[in-house]
Amino acid sequence: MVGLRHRTGAYTRKPDEWTPALLEKVAWRREAAAEPFRGVATSDGIQRGLFPLRATGLDVKPQRQAAEDYLALLAPKELAEGRFPMDDVTWRHWANGARYFLRHGLCMEDLGEAERRAIMTILRRSLSPYGYRQVVDLMHLNLTIGELRGEEHLLNEWMYWFSVYGEPESGGPWGWQLDGHHVNVNCVFVGDQMVLTPTFLGAEPVIARSGKYAGTAAFRREEAIGRALFTGLTDAQQNRAVLADELPPDLYAGAFRDNWELDYAGLPLSELTVEQRETAVDLLGLYVGRAGEGHAELRMAEVLGQETFFGWAGDPGDVFYYRLHSPVLLVEFEHQWGVMFDNDEPMRHHIHTIVRTPNGNDYGVDLLRQHHERFHRH
Repeated sequence: MVGLRHRTGAYTRKPDEWTPALLEKVAWRREAAAEPFRGVATSDGIQRGLFPLRATGLDVKPQRQAAEDYLALLAPKELAEGRFPMDDVTWRHWANGARYFLRHGLCMEDLGEAERRAIMTILRRSLSPYGYRQVVDLMHLNLTIGELRGEEHLLNEWMYWFSVYGEPESGGPWGWQLDGHHVNVNCVFVGDQMVLTPTFLGAEPVIARSGKYAGTAAFRREEAIGRALFTGLTDAQQNRAVLADELPPDLYAGAFRDNWELDYAGLPLSELTVEQRETAVDLLGLYVGRAGEGHAELRMAEVLGQETFFGWAGDPGDVFYYRLHSPVLLVEFEHQWGVMFDNDEPMRHHIHTIVRTPNGNDYGVDLLRQHHERFHRH
């Protein structure tokens, strides 16, 4: 039976003491974020022409109006701290950790009820009901670990930083970011196209067995369908899918790895049977389907138009890692060791996931490049 990990020293929103080790960590993250953005790619480099700038016919006015309503509630000082230019480097400062590192925007813990409701409206209108519920559940589970540790003032459902980018009121490209422990969502609108990556979602614990949100659970379907996809393969297919016997130390394409190099590996989905492919599409849909109506369908068509590789590590009866990787999508799922709990080996009560758009379109960068080339050449 695992217990809670004992932490020595003060644990505060901002460190009481900037130790050399802490300063080194922050410096590395700043350097990684300042590196010219390329995007996740294979060793062959960036593949161009995957994300054409086009009109989708989808109505994005509700999301834009929600952003305008939120901004109208903010005082001048809050506006100065809570919104950024579209090309601001803080897009790339998101991080999963519970402690304060490079946080920016406005902390929801410090906002009033009206401002919080306005932020949640932006999220609700941008995400699907499933995606919105998942984000809210993970925020609630953050309070669960705070309750277990007696640190609700530091780990709770509102300890998340929200930022608006661009100028939604002008009709140009804009976006938002929600950043905090186990919830890091980046959403960009260029015209009526939407990009919802990078999105890092995690939980420890994945099930609340007590407290205010007892019964809340996360990643049950992502875990079960991922396992079902692997166990439904033939022995020969499993041999091709297995990347390693042991889980990797962490997700490959997590925070501050915007330019990570990762080659395709595993089993191509094109080699699956009809039944196996249905399971794979269901699994893809859990991640693609976090986007709102219309956007999720367009994204799925984009994903299914490319060859996707399924890779696996670990034991389907215990802890495991899997990924889905194509020129337009990278998904990683992994059971983790304890951070808040004291297990030093991966266990199923701590899960991390990441979704990225490889080849230069995380944060909508490739769409923004095309937008500026088409409309702002001078």
